[in-house]
Amino acid sequence: MTTLTRWDPFRELTSLQDRVNRLFQDAWSPATGAAVTRGGEESLLGGSFVPPVDVYEDEHQIMLKMEVPGIDQKDIDIQVENNILTIHGERKLEKEEKEENFQRVERRYGSFTRSFTLPHTVDPEKINADYENGILKIGLAKREEAKPKQIKVNIGAKQVEAGKGKAA
Repeated sequence: MTTLTRWDPFRELTSLQDRVNRLFQDAWSPATGAAVTRGGEESLLGGSFVPPVDVYEDEHQIMLKMEVPGIDQKDIDIQVENNILTIHGERKLEKEEKEENFQRVERRYGSFTRSFTLPHTVDPEKINADYENGILKIGLAKREEAKPKQIKVNIGAKQVEAGKGKAA
């Protein structure tokens, strides 16, 4: 005997939403150090954050653009070791003389570290970094041998000239 069960798409959607919520709750729990709970409200004063990075490439270089607003240039450290580019920085909480009565703080404070494995096409001696308006731009120049080269293909030019030489 066959039983018909009514399919409810919203039940599956609710189940998926519950799983995603649990995933984010586990990732942002106080045990991970990512968020600190104060009086039932989440505070983002402690822990670390991960600034977003755009990576793009052209024929001469690989460019990284990292959003790090509110971080002083002196608080950013960039190092290359064993073909690994490491960017470390810290956004410090501004301390003012007068006390502010914050209702909610959503900006992240703390330190961050991002590491990128460099391809062998990058020349580690030719890396430059610029910081302007909260955007850190890191240019990774490619080695000369890694840059694409245009090769001209001659089609029959020498054969035609050689043929004329034999006929003459």
